[in-house]
Amino acid sequence: MPRLTHKRAVVTGAARGIGLAIAEAFVREGAEVILTDINDEAGEAEAQRLGARYQRLDVREPADWQRLEEIASPIDILVNNAGITGLEEGSVHDAAGVSLDAFREVMRTNLEGTMLGCQYAMRAMATAGTGAIINVASRSGLVGIPGAAAYAASKAAVRNHTKTVALYCAEQGWAIRCNAINPAAVLTPMWEPMLGPEGPEREAAMAMITADTPLRRFAQPEEIGQVAVMLASDECAYMTGTDINVDGGLLAGSAASPAKAE
Repeated sequence: MPRLTHKRAVVTGAARGIGLAIAEAFVREGAEVILTDINDEAGEAEAQRLGARYQRLDVREPADWQRLEEIASPIDILVNNAGITGLEEGSVHDAAGVSLDAFREVMRTNLEGTMLGCQYAMRAMATAGTGAIINVASRSGLVGIPGAAAYAASKAAVRNHTKTVALYCAEQGWAIRCNAINPAAVLTPMWEPMLGPEGPEREAAMAMITADTPLRRFAQPEEIGQVAVMLASDECAYMTGTDINVDGGLLAGSAASPAKAE
């Protein structure tokens, strides 16, 4: 039997990238999935392709979460995936130069959006007293990133908030679990401007970015999706307040990388 049969899941930021891969994995495992995003055209198209539902959701807006609660409760699974790096528009985000407005905008989406999502999930799961909340954090939440100060800080805060929510749910006597996934470099559309078109230059750029990763490659979005399936399933009923690194061994120590075969 598929691992998520009879479960209803909401995935934020699901029109592309990691969110879409998680939604696809959930559908394959039998879940009823609601994709949310602010990219309505792509979200509607992907939901139709998957046989899922689409609902517009700006994770920064409490009114949007209230609207979702009215049409999508109760739920069994929430994935807080929607997020921004702050680098999308080419603005300065290094530790010395990031502006307060730019810093706040990243925090508003990544941290406040996750906080609002967790609150929605707890309300939507409280009657049954069971469920799984999965927050997509980042490897950047465990180390400093000089050129992405706001993003790194926001993901560190997401990791900590995951633990806070997990402890609160346990304190209430609920079997509502909250865990996080920490991906490193995942080959999603976010990377396309930096990698460029297919060819030798793209291959060189990919090799440079993953040079310190022991597995010497990007993760595929589907690989994050499979970890999300595990955390969403009843197989992880005793796992809460933790996070899983999906980083090709990067945080284990890049000095262990094997020599590249000639």
